[in-house]
Amino acid sequence: MPKRAYCQVKQEFDPYLPQFHALDRLGTHFYTQNYLKKFCTLDSSSASSNPILTQDCLFQRYDHQSSPEDHTRASSISGSCLTDESDDFKHKLRELETVMLGPDDPDIFYSNNDSKRESDLSLPWRILMDPISISFGDLKQVLIDSAKAVSEDDLSTAQRLMGKLRGMVSVSGEPIQRLGAYMLEGLVARLASSGSSIYKALRGKEPESTELLSYMHILYEVCPYFKFGYMSANGAIAEAMKDEKLVHIVDFQIGQGSQWITLIQAFAARPGGAPHIRITGLDDSTSAYARGGGLEIVGKRLSRLAESFGVPFEFHAVTAVSGRDVEPKNLCLRPNEALAVNFAFVLHHMPDESVSTLNHRDRLLRMVKGLSPKVVTLVEQESNTNTAPFFPRFVETLNYYTAMFESIDVTLPREHKERINVEQHCLARDVVNIIACEGAERVERHELLGKWRSRFSMAGFSPYPLSSLVNSAIKTLLENYSYKYRLEERGGALYLGWMDRDLVASSAWK
Repeated sequence: MPKRAYCQVKQEFDPYLPQFHALDRLGTHFYTQNYLKKFCTLDSSSASSNPILTQDCLFQRYDHQSSPEDHTRASSISGSCLTDESDDFKHKLRELETVMLGPDDPDIFYSNNDSKRESDLSLPWRILMDPISISFGDLKQVLIDSAKAVSEDDLSTAQRLMGKLRGMVSVSGEPIQRLGAYMLEGLVARLASSGSSIYKALRGKEPESTELLSYMHILYEVCPYFKFGYMSANGAIAEAMKDEKLVHIVDFQIGQGSQWITLIQAFAARPGGAPHIRITGLDDSTSAYARGGGLEIVGKRLSRLAESFGVPFEFHAVTAVSGRDVEPKNLCLRPNEALAVNFAFVLHHMPDESVSTLNHRDRLLRMVKGLSPKVVTLVEQESNTNTAPFFPRFVETLNYYTAMFESIDVTLPREHKERINVEQHCLARDVVNIIACEGAERVERHELLGKWRSRFSMAGFSPYPLSSLVNSAIKTLLENYSYKYRLEERGGALYLGWMDRDLVASSAWK
């Protein structure tokens, strides 16, 4: 296709398909009912050039049945999150303080200011400060010690250490400071969730859908994790389908459909002509909210793209059921079609045997195996947070997201005006969910590839080798990023890491 024509297609799609999976496939989404959600303000009174995370941080329980209209009335965070100054609202905040820390103490210390401010009267919680200072280099250890105290129900030690953390973390500081701010919020939410039900009464703000999409686009561009995942998965599908005339791809969380743009282009250039491609997409509420409509929007855009490249194309939207409840009858399977199933950053959201006797995670794999696919692609974060107890889960999360925040720091300038929103809306809620929630409320449940191998093997799958051409293309991709990223092939799978930490693993199965 002439370069000019390609550019026209690209310009048409870029505003709508900015690789949105950085949100829906990283796991950030509007959590299920009773999930504690965080909204923070910056301390405008601080003299520091790096705003310190203040104590004006509210968590709310968010009902997953809320309508998209509720979200579109919201806006990005600016200024205080306190939207109700009524006596009843202040009473609820006071109740939370009492539940967590007991009666007021007139000699309380404050992390950001030595004097008691009028605005502090409505703080959602207070921490007694220890006058002994801690150096910045101790921040990671203080986070670990705080989590240890929480895990041992040592409330007084937890309060003292978390109070120190208040003065050490910053949403615009060093990577460990920024991550520490959100991990501290997770600890606060964990302590408060069992002590009071008043979070249900607190209201916060969500970004507008266009803003949310913009944040995800920024994250996609500054980190290669998602591009790595989609490139490796598409390479396996292209290899498996190289001789097929009828190709059916089932994507269990299609989002904006952005993963399939490059695959459609690759099929268009295939010797002998492109196959007939049919994509079946499943969705979630966050994706629909961010793009401003249902899956028919994705279908129309991908259809236009395929037509411009001369590729026969159909799109099928699955809207009646969620991914965890899918049955073969929902997928409109046809004889003589070669089937590919794509699980990119989605299976870790499926409850397993530790959450429900239904074990949707393994049930789904057995169901897919029964469909006799030519290839199944798996892309997941290389982290162990599914069944780990709270304290080792906290340490694992600290180590994993430290590497991720450090990698963002290399490519996204510290002074970038949207940095806080990008990290808050794309990453922070995952962190808080992992730390604060248990049972069905904890939806971020990552597993290491070794565990996924066991699950796929028990379901009857065997490994499908990844293409060496894809490995070469990914290495070229990484040249546009920091030298600290590394690509490694082990046991038939690809691992993308930051320095010595694996962050994303990609594999294929048949």
